[in-house]
Amino acid sequence: MSSALAKSAAPALVEGEFHFTREDFVRVAAMLYEDAGITLSDSKATLVYSRLAKRIRTLGLRDFDAYCRLVASPGGTDERGRMLNALTTNLTRFFREPHHFDHLREKVLEPMVDRLRSGGRLRIWSAGCSSGQEPFSIALTILSVIPEAAELDVRVLATDIDSNMIAHGRAATYTDELLEPVPQAQRAKWMERDPADRSQWRFGDAARSLVAFKELNLMSSWPVKGPFDAIFCRNVVIYFDEPTQEKVWTRFNPLLVPSGRLYIGHSERLGGASAGYVSDGMTVYRSQAASLPGARR
Repeated sequence: MSSALAKSAAPALVEGEFHFTREDFVRVAAMLYEDAGITLSDSKATLVYSRLAKRIRTLGLRDFDAYCRLVASPGGTDERGRMLNALTTNLTRFFREPHHFDHLREKVLEPMVDRLRSGGRLRIWSAGCSSGQEPFSIALTILSVIPEAAELDVRVLATDIDSNMIAHGRAATYTDELLEPVPQAQRAKWMERDPADRSQWRFGDAARSLVAFKELNLMSSWPVKGPFDAIFCRNVVIYFDEPTQEKVWTRFNPLLVPSGRLYIGHSERLGGASAGYVSDGMTVYRSQAASLPGARR
């Protein structure tokens, strides 16, 4: 029996339009781990099928085996990126875990107001920013403390592995439903209705000028300068295995200013990397490591 026939004879892991075997799932999971550090458990087989079946249909391929061979080939680089986009989770909302934004305002921003107005700098990184709700929540928090922040040396870096999410964030446009957690007063002050679609709001120049969106894979090199006064990396590493989580937490530390803050998700833990941090509140940590050589406060 040929290898192609053997694969087609293998039992289907998920029943559907396209033949999808356990071997196909293992190949997809291995590529996702290699590219993004994300670990897929067997329980995710149905999710993988539903998200990638759309790509297989669009490409006119016969089954998952053909798709796996395509994305593993030298000519499948672009499609491998689309596969990555399809399989990454982008659950987010404005002011998610609101205690973090209260902490940012009270412990980081308010003590810095005079310094910033005298020429100081503020840098915050939203790592794993999804479609932009987190970095814009940070921007709104900054503007609530320093309304003229756009005129000062204040910047928020927003990065994500998913190019589609970065494009969404740059558009800075959100529906009424998504904006429910944003107070009406903040919407009125820092946003405007989309004249072409009254159900949509777009952030105004003041908020948009604070946030720079960049595509970035946390498993690759980080072309970021820092140092950062705060890094938000929330509900991202829960998809990584423990060694990968520790690697990410450890890499963040020297990019923080002395006593810079790291904000993580409610279900995440620092584990072995905790030696470089001390607790500073609920899922907030303060760096104890020295900042990058030559870093400015």
